[in-house]
Amino acid sequence: MKNTVFTEKAPKPIGPYNQAVKAGKFIFVSGQLAIDPKEDKIAVKTLTLQTRQVMENIRAILEAAGYGFKDVVQSDVYLSSMTLFDEFNLEYAKYFDGNFPARVTVAVELKANALIEISVVAYKD
Repeated sequence: MKNTVFTEKAPKPIGPYNQAVKAGKFIFVSGQLAIDPKEDKIAVKTLTLQTRQVMENIRAILEAAGYGFKDVVQSDVYLSSMTLFDEFNLEYAKYFDGNFPARVTVAVELKANALIEISVVAYKD
């Protein structure tokens, strides 16, 4: 059984995809940019602030489905440059209580003004 997840507390999808899809005990959160859902645009310029906005968007989507960061088992991180890796890690680590998910981090070309995009998979028994 598969269900879509949507919350007004996170940005609306900008393409043909859902904010997240719940399949059984898993939830797959689509890649999130640092879009402020109230402004409907990337409103911050630094990587630290963009990471924070992305993580808050992910939090809102997870919570809408009854999940939290403690349930995240995998995250895929896309940075506009690997020179941002250390700065990213400092902010990202704040969202987990030391029980970090598996992760991949790569550098890619992102949407204009975006420095980061993150997608996650969470599992809840």
